[in-house]
Amino acid sequence: MKHAGGLRILVTGRDGQVGRELTHSLAKLGEVTATGRDELDLTSDFEIGDVVHEVRPQLIVNAAAYTAVDKAESEPDFAHRINAEAVATLAAEAKAVGAAMIHYSTDYVFDGSKETPYVESDRAHPLSVYGKSKLDGEKALAVAGIPYLVLRTSWVYGGEGKNFLLTILRLAEERTELRIVNDQIGAPTWSRDIAQATASIAERWRHGKFSAEKSGVYHMTAAGRTSWYGFAEEAVRLRTMSSTAKGTKFARLAPIPSADYPTPAERPKNSQLDCAKLAREFDCRLPDWKISAAAVVRALE
Repeated sequence: MKHAGGLRILVTGRDGQVGRELTHSLAKLGEVTATGRDELDLTSDFEIGDVVHEVRPQLIVNAAAYTAVDKAESEPDFAHRINAEAVATLAAEAKAVGAAMIHYSTDYVFDGSKETPYVESDRAHPLSVYGKSKLDGEKALAVAGIPYLVLRTSWVYGGEGKNFLLTILRLAEERTELRIVNDQIGAPTWSRDIAQATASIAERWRHGKFSAEKSGVYHMTAAGRTSWYGFAEEAVRLRTMSSTAKGTKFARLAPIPSADYPTPAERPKNSQLDCAKLAREFDCRLPDWKISAAAVVRALE
């Protein structure tokens, strides 16, 4: 996708939820080269170097990640390779061609023990292999010597791919009861909102010539808060209002504590992220999660 006089942008993770949206949102900023697994093997430093030097981007947006949170517990080396080592290599290659970098991270870098929303300066203490690998990626980028932004987000979902909202809507039509965790709190964040906000941030940042003073970690999630149970309840409520759902019998939703739904990877109880820094530095605020959820469910009709 080309735009005269615009940026040369390299997007990784093209086929993921955020990457798929980025190819559209970033197109207005310049020429976007988007790579998936077929074009770029992130376990290969040579391939990363070849792609970066071929594209010679001014901005790299890394939306690729190992996101199988539970599976990572049995594949720690692979998770670290994608979420940390590949980030370090991308950053080194970015430095070689004079590029800035935007990278996504997660609420899972925190242990969830805080009672109020986390700010960027709070101590990270991941509970899982996945969270640790993402934190290591943040650290690798911070010492790379390039202008960079780490955008921490949470509970990402969209209208395509594998995510909590789509899974709940499918199971709600297949089963009579769904037991949903009610003691983990966060902000469900639409992949399209993330991509559009990224484009807005990139536009402002480049006008400052990718100022290193803006470099650092930023929290970027939807406004509002809920539990996984609350998210499921709202998704099913929206679906029942759909014209295509008339006559459909949906599962009864039952709230349960995390202890009743054990998983290989421990999740933080509090995933709330304070996004005031992003609003202050880039005038960027994401919509309330209910507004975006309604848009996604409507589009599924």
